[in-house]
Amino acid sequence: MRKQRLKYVTILPSLITILNGVCGFAAIIFASKDAFALAGYMILLAMIADMLDGRLARKVKSTSSFGGQLDSLCDIISFGVAPAFLMLEVLEYELESAGLPNGSFLQRFLWLTAAVYISCAAIRLARFNVENEEDEPAHMSFIGLPTPAAAGVIASLVIFHQEALPNFNAIIYALPFLALGVAILMVSRLRYPHILNQYLRGKKPFAHLIRALLLLAFVIWSIQAALVLIFCAFAASSFVKWLYYKVIRNKGDLVSAAQHPALMTVDEAQIAEQDDSTCGAED
Repeated sequence: MRKQRLKYVTILPSLITILNGVCGFAAIIFASKDAFALAGYMILLAMIADMLDGRLARKVKSTSSFGGQLDSLCDIISFGVAPAFLMLEVLEYELESAGLPNGSFLQRFLWLTAAVYISCAAIRLARFNVENEEDEPAHMSFIGLPTPAAAGVIASLVIFHQEALPNFNAIIYALPFLALGVAILMVSRLRYPHILNQYLRGKKPFAHLIRALLLLAFVIWSIQAALVLIFCAFAASSFVKWLYYKVIRNKGDLVSAAQHPALMTVDEAQIAEQDDSTCGAED
């Protein structure tokens, strides 16, 4: 069957989306020329374009499948390939400065890390396209770490190293492990909040204004440190929350129930008896 030909597109949102991809391509070019901080800022500029295009399309009620597919294609450039290439280039630059020969195990590990990051970013974007809903109220949270936030972790750390602490190479050497961490978070089922819709849109408590002013003051004082704090805290927030509720809190509840058997359910009592018998056998 002959598919229907695309006849109409929305111009302004599409141009902003393409600007996103162009910024990602510029980040790759700057990273190849060892302008690492500038490459990081181009990734951040791509994030701004990515934030504006979807909101503008929903504002004028012109969302379409074409816009969603174009957005994902540009996102894989700006938030998949560009941060992975930036991480690879800055680390290879540092390793060459340290006199490490080509083809070493560490360099192969870096290539593998970049490949895993790009793969997880592509999976995250494809899953988002399948599960996404176009209405604005549905955009209150994300399943898995959004690709712009994952790219922001890498870009902000590179900017912080290049402009604030150029001699503190531990930041650079930690990049591949952080890239693997955010790659796993991208394909996870952890729920991340939509910052704009949940915390900045509509009427909020007065304390939110105070926190926003403090954060703005921190950004003015040191934008490099503020970027690292914002992106790393956001990426770790849902994982820390999951770890607390699923591991620490549940373990504390089981210990409390073991100390008060009357509060235990039948299943919990059976588990406790099995644990006691196992410990006795091991002793």
